[in-house]
Amino acid sequence: MSNQTKIIVLDDDPTGSQTVHSCLLLMRWDVETLRLGLADDSPIFFILTNTRALTPEQAADVTREVCHNLKLALEAEGIEEFLIVSRSDSTLRGHYPIETDIIAEELGEFDAHFLTPAFFEGGRITRDNIHYLLINGIETPVHETEFARDSVFGYKNSYLPAYVEEKTKGRVPTEKVQQFLLGDIRKGSRERLMSLRGNQCCAVDATNQGDFDIFAADVLAATAAGKRFLFRSAASLLTSLANLDKQPVAATDMSQYKRTAKPGVVLVGSHVKKTTQQLKQLLEESDVEGIEVKVIRLRNLSSERAKILAETLEKVKVSFDEGKTPVVYTSRQEITFINAQERLEFGAKVSALLMDVVKGLPEEISFLISKGGITSNDVLSKGLNLRLARLLGQILPGCSLVRTPAEHPQFPNLPVVLFPGNVGNTEGLVTVYQRLNNSN
Repeated sequence: MSNQTKIIVLDDDPTGSQTVHSCLLLMRWDVETLRLGLADDSPIFFILTNTRALTPEQAADVTREVCHNLKLALEAEGIEEFLIVSRSDSTLRGHYPIETDIIAEELGEFDAHFLTPAFFEGGRITRDNIHYLLINGIETPVHETEFARDSVFGYKNSYLPAYVEEKTKGRVPTEKVQQFLLGDIRKGSRERLMSLRGNQCCAVDATNQGDFDIFAADVLAATAAGKRFLFRSAASLLTSLANLDKQPVAATDMSQYKRTAKPGVVLVGSHVKKTTQQLKQLLEESDVEGIEVKVIRLRNLSSERAKILAETLEKVKVSFDEGKTPVVYTSRQEITFINAQERLEFGAKVSALLMDVVKGLPEEISFLISKGGITSNDVLSKGLNLRLARLLGQILPGCSLVRTPAEHPQFPNLPVVLFPGNVGNTEGLVTVYQRLNNSN
């Protein structure tokens, strides 16, 4: 470990580990917990800040607290060679530049910070500094997708330098963003990396994992030579930076992690179109039972909360006792809000209800599949009340499987799938369910 650059990932939801394995996910960030991550044998670990679910002010406070404690933990562990990654959504949603600004303030000085949003497992690539989402095989600039219309994190530009100017409100103009284009990456950029100074903002192309492999090797060489870099990144770059061997258990064999012969549970909180399509396919399986949570009731009458929880848990118990897999999902209808603050607050209220559902699940469940980034984060940190968990690997490209500690008071050794809302094809949720539920 002493010869490796430690890769420290501040993850704004728990899905940034979706391309690596055998590392720690930290749900808390006190100094002692951070030291466990730094001392672990894996070259990479994740701090699940869940800031995408928070207001800008809350996200800033959490990021500052993490960085303050991280500075103390790094000093205590005697680690000087490290990379900081602000991992966020591959469709450019999140608190940028708030998080990278605070990381730079607390842990700088950095020579540069890089935007590396390409995420190949999810069909996101960057060419000529334009970020694309592949929709039915067609390269679509992300500003033309549903993600750019997000009521909290919306944006107007797919061209990354213009995106930076938009999000920094002109503080970093388009022409000041350095462009690492495909030709630059593929011929090698070590010399250029060594020339960067003053937290220069850089946008990086990549259309396949090989591009990031080349770039990561150059980054690590520059880091070993004394350069200090910060990244605002999706998950694919982490694969190249960590450079891990194959995961111990293949995705198709992960049913061996089941802890009982009883059914598992699926929890669906994400509302993006892809999740709804995947949910529809799953509900057609003969051995599952859908249990809808009509969240509009929470908005209309707060007194309904206890009733909704009791009704949901009773339906889960009946389904489970009948040998079926309960699929608990939030209602799919669109709810409008006055502003982003109101939407975030309502989302927190819905998530809190779902976490009480998790706490009330039958203790004999064999697995838990959590659909949605924010939902998955809350499952780990609140529903299961974990301090940390070991990532075992990917059960589907982009979908992590973790396991609770053996000493967990309610669900020891429970395999939990962290399934991002916008990952996988239409059959993705069915595939994950079948891989865990069966032995084939």
